Amino acid sequence: MTRPFVFPGLATRVVFGSGTLARVPDEVARLGRSRALVLSTPQQQAQAQALAGALGARAVGVFAGAMMHTPVEVTEAAVAAYAAAGADCVVSLGGGSTTGLGKAIATRSGADQVVVPTTYAGSEMTDILGETAGGEKTTRRDPSIRPEVVVYDVDLTLTLPVGLTVASALNAIAHAMEGFYAPDRNPVTEALSRDAMQAFARALPVLVADPVNPDARADALYAAWGCSTTLGHVTMALHHKLAHVLGGSFGLPHAETHAVLLPHTTAYNEPAVGALLDPIRAAFGQPTAAAGLWHFAKACHAPLRLADLGLTAADLDRAAEIAVRNPYAKPRPITRTGIRDLLQNAFDGVCPA
Repeated sequence: MTRPFVFPGLATRVVFGSGTLARVPDEVARLGRSRALVLSTPQQQAQAQALAGALGARAVGVFAGAMMHTPVEVTEAAVAAYAAAGADCVVSLGGGSTTGLGKAIATRSGADQVVVPTTYAGSEMTDILGETAGGEKTTRRDPSIRPEVVVYDVDLTLTLPVGLTVASALNAIAHAMEGFYAPDRNPVTEALSRDAMQAFARALPVLVADPVNPDARADALYAAWGCSTTLGHVTMALHHKLAHVLGGSFGLPHAETHAVLLPHTTAYNEPAVGALLDPIRAAFGQPTAAAGLWHFAKACHAPLRLADLGLTAADLDRAAEIAVRNPYAKPRPITRTGIRDLLQNAFDGVCPA
């Protein structure tokens, strides 16, 4: 018997394929907009300038100051640039940092967003914004945060370094993992997540050996879309809470932190959710979902230890304290001791039992 569910529907238009970057000007026009501010990180400024050139008269400039964890001071500077340029929309080219900045501008100004992801991080299909101020990262959800259009161009991922390919893919897998047991899960997100697990399991080993394989790149980008869509329609839980704590309060790199935490946050809740994680067990061929994800990450040469990302043993107690401050969805009771043990295992990089 199918259990009752609510599915709110998909609000974001998606354009997926190879060479789709060329369709961005048409997507801006389709929104009825004519003054786009193109966003990027400093590292992708040249790509952003080229996209602004392709937009022609529809571009009013480039803001290339996006930073990891969306610092509020960067957002304030970007909002000022948006207003000074007389912009009426943003085009965000890049990974999660640039997507986050576009969302932060949009929720403050009402700007429409066209997002062009270049990694698999998977925040582009969500109504979630995490911002950092005063050494802590806070997360909120609001309809004004969700982008209007996402343009997925497989060609833009062909040069993505292998390390970031793997880390951002594991970041995306975390979205689907929590989606499988979210209290507001539904058949649409469950189906997308199952398909994404299989696509990532198929694609990532190929990309580690052959990073420019176009079919594997297409599979991985499709999987990222499925995981991102899932996160955009379900409640986040322990994994995302811990990732935001470690990123916002300790400055750890976003994708790599997700990658290291994933097997351990899965292990924490796995005893409480049972068969709901069967799609992960099936995709990665281990008796537990947590072990499957750890062995898969190891085989793909992903980072396995928080110690390698800059966290120190002295940070673990404070991280556990911050993590248990606020309530959030929890299939298994959250205790300080339990979270401290989880963080120790992730710090050491041991395979979850």
